[in-house]
Amino acid sequence: MFENEEEWVSKTRMKKQMNHLQDLGMELTKLSNEALRKIGLGEDLYEAVQTYKKITSNSALKRQAQYIGRLMRNTDPGPVERYLAKLRGDNAAHNAFLQRVEQIRERLIADDEAFTAFMADYPKADAGKLRTLIRNTRKEQAHNKPPKSFRILFQEVKAVMEGDTGGGFDAEDNEA
Repeated sequence: MFENEEEWVSKTRMKKQMNHLQDLGMELTKLSNEALRKIGLGEDLYEAVQTYKKITSNSALKRQAQYIGRLMRNTDPGPVERYLAKLRGDNAAHNAFLQRVEQIRERLIADDEAFTAFMADYPKADAGKLRTLIRNTRKEQAHNKPPKSFRILFQEVKAVMEGDTGGGFDAEDNEA
């Protein structure tokens, strides 16, 4: 009947795809401007999302939502879906990475030899900064103080492991 069966898509399926893209666009409207920039949206789509956030009239919101959906059809939804999944915590690889960071932080606090091993794995890491954070975290825990350095240590270890200042976890690992 059709020359190429793969090219034919039912009207229902097309509508579902368009609704999915519009829903994805609506999720973008809930993100901060900083998060939107990280995704790397096209200029038109970014401006449409910004405009949506400023509109108060219901009918205008509906029209803008449809416009965002139309713009999403010309955008690769892959990066947007991955970023939103990461924010929701749906990405198993990213969750496993964060658990590794937590385990390493715990080892760094508990054992000085773990610091030596960490520095061997990530030689570009700032050793002085890490030592100070570990020492401050131990003091916080000993005196039952709020975990300020504990949190900063996590962020520092995470940054080092993500490759901001060393080797380790790359964005390609996150796409699995």
